[in-house]
Amino acid sequence: MRNLLGIIILLFGVSLMSSAQISPKALGLRFGSDGAINGAELSYQKKMSSANRVELDLGAGFSANHSRIVALGMYHWHWNIQDGFNWFVGPGVGLGLYTYDGTDGYFNIGLGGQIGIEYNLNTHDIPLMFSLDARPMWDFLGSRSGFGWGAALGVRYTW
Repeated sequence: MRNLLGIIILLFGVSLMSSAQISPKALGLRFGSDGAINGAELSYQKKMSSANRVELDLGAGFSANHSRIVALGMYHWHWNIQDGFNWFVGPGVGLGLYTYDGTDGYFNIGLGGQIGIEYNLNTHDIPLMFSLDARPMWDFLGSRSGFGWGAALGVRYTW
């Protein structure tokens, strides 16, 4: 266990010394699911510094018995792994309108975070970025409050 903890601390330290390769702006889509609802989000990212950015998402999701409309804001710390291949993590907040079984509709506020990896093709002069991430969130309001999470694939145009 100590060896594993030492390796994690070493990798984290090395990643802190690596310069992130963040595009100034990115706009695209995140396609994902939380197990009950599949959906998509319009996603905008803006670079704040050489190692930080903000992500704003507006999305909708539907299934046979559920639907949602959400707006989310995330703050990312960003680290380079190798030549355009990066990882990121950060906190966030979300607001949403949810319905379950067509009768149980409510407004929700959620707090959580996001962790993921991405490949930025700008290193090859192609203005595209692909990402894969997980977003655990704790919902505070409504009859279905509590912990949940979803995973998503992102495709964004960068400039």
